[in-house]
Order: sequence, then C-alpha cells, then structure tokens
Amino acid sequence: MANPEKAAAVEELKELFSNSTAAVLTEYRGLSVAQLQNLRRSVRENANYAVVKNTLTEIAAKELGIDAFDGKMSGPSAIAFVHGDAVDVAKALRDFAKDNPQLIVKGGYMDGQALDEAGVKKLADLESREVLLGKLAGAFIGAQSKAAATFQAPISKIVRTAEALRVKQEEAA
Repeated sequence: MANPEKAAAVEELKELFSNSTAAVLTEYRGLSVAQLQNLRRSVRENANYAVVKNTLTEIAAKELGIDAFDGKMSGPSAIAFVHGDAVDVAKALRDFAKDNPQLIVKGGYMDGQALDEAGVKKLADLESREVLLGKLAGAFIGAQSKAAATFQAPISKIVRTAEALRVKQEEAA
C-alpha cells in the first residue's frame, strides 16, 4: 500500500475495531445526510457509526484476523463500532431500518464471532444488559428469600416453644 493516506486510514480502522466490543456492518444506499445524522444520534451513546471504504476495511479486518466481513463489503458501507451495549445498538439499527428500509444490516462481529444478518436480529431481540442483570438479581433475591423463609420457620418454632416453656415455668413457680 504505497499511499500514506490509505495506510493511515487502515490504521484508524484497525484502532476502531480493536477498541470495539462489536461491529455491525450496514449498507446505507439511498439514505439522505439528514437520515444518516439521525442514525448516528440514535447509536451515539453506545457506538460510533462511520462510513467506511470497502477495500481499506477489508484490509484492516484481515490484518486483525476478523473474517466476519468477507464477501460482504460491497456498495456504500458503514459500520457501527460498538463501545457500549451491543444489544442497544442492534435495537437502534433494527428500529431505524423499520422506518428507513434503505438501511440494510449485512452482518457483524462480536466477541470473536461472526454474526450474519439473522444473528444481529437475534441480538436486537435480546433485552438490554441492565434488564437482564435486574432479572438475575431478582431471581437471586427471590431464591434467597425463599431459602431464608424455610430456614426461619424452624427457628420461629423453637422460639415459640422456648417462650411457652418459660411461661409454664413462671406459672409453676
């Protein structure tokens, strides 16, 4: 790669990939600049949505050992480089695509695994990390309180029996 500008662009893409927990590849053909700005705003909290050059992106991904985008880099491409909750980004892309069918989700990459379009849709159908953690905590607290209740029942029986014995001894005395 003789051109230093292209080499710098590949290095920048490699850095974006390296600093991301996931990446979702889209085709944005037919979207206006205003629509792209709205899409960027919708994912800004958890991702950086960037228009990319196909060949340079393929080079950067290959250099990092990422094969998730092989054969998918055609047409006007953009990638959501996720630095937050990947589920929220997938949901935002899905919701935006419902209103703007020109946006096509082609696939993605997460935790070392390639995701096809269906994989990204499944990711979008998951509940957010906070909701899942809340459910887990609720289940844990529920199980803990159930165990505590079964443990407390024998203890309360012992306390009532001891109190009844004390009262009986006081009456006898």
